[in-house]
Amino acid sequence: MARYIGLIHKDAESHFGVSFPDFPGVATAGIDLDDARAMAEEALAFHIEGMVEDGEAIPGPSSLEDIMADPDNRSGVAILIAVKTEAPKVMRVNVTLPSDILEQIDRYAEAHGLSRSGFLAQAAKKAMVEAA
Repeated sequence: MARYIGLIHKDAESHFGVSFPDFPGVATAGIDLDDARAMAEEALAFHIEGMVEDGEAIPGPSSLEDIMADPDNRSGVAILIAVKTEAPKVMRVNVTLPSDILEQIDRYAEAHGLSRSGFLAQAAKKAMVEAA
């Protein structure tokens, strides 16, 4: 089970916010520290599940030293958040496709906010469900 560093931030007039340096843009908050930790676990698991569904690689956890070397992170208090999702292992494969099909896949994926891998994974899942 991977553990990622979350940074707790608290202003006088706010709840306890949690952000994740390894996952820019992922943030949550709780009314107290216990609530903030629970919300952080849920937010991180949800985000990683989405990355897996989109075929994106999950970054490995950064060290505390690397995270605190960034001056923007020094105002937060570091906590460890365990990933409570059993993300399947992502594997790199080599596929051969006609160039015109690959171009169509790339255009479609980009237009729908997906990576090429994410689109191919979703298309394969859909085809297998429909065939069953």
